[in-house]
Amino acid sequence: MNAELLYKKLLENLLKRAQLGPFELAGLAMGGAWIAERLAKDLGLPHYGVINVAFHRDDYAEKGMTALRSASTMSTHLPFDVNGANVILIDDVLLTGRTVRAALNELFDFGRPAQVELMVLADRCKRELPVSADFVAEVVQVPDQQILVLERDAADKFSFVLEERV
Repeated sequence: MNAELLYKKLLENLLKRAQLGPFELAGLAMGGAWIAERLAKDLGLPHYGVINVAFHRDDYAEKGMTALRSASTMSTHLPFDVNGANVILIDDVLLTGRTVRAALNELFDFGRPAQVELMVLADRCKRELPVSADFVAEVVQVPDQQILVLERDAADKFSFVLEERV
């Protein structure tokens, strides 16, 4: 699976989506924020937002200090008025839907958007919550004991790595 080709699919979809009216991008920290940053640059958008879900995760008690480090590394930053905005959430991998639920909780802490759409590079289709993406670059099959991790190199090019679940 080529993450760069999947990124190009997201970019093409956003170019089409732009014809429907204005929108704001908000990427889920970390991978989704990397994607949103590059999309904003490639589309010539003035800004993009970052959503850190650390404090809205349903496993926050288990994550402890890891969640705190995540929040301080890439904190939520929404440089636009959420109220009434059409927000496109960007994430790298959609699995259970729990991270998206946490992202929606964080987003609504900042206001009430008119609409929220979800775009992801890869959908692993293992939902635990009724969440689906409006645009999926590719549906992927990954063994349950592995996780799909998005990496970004010095040239801002994306790749996926499979890691064993800890």
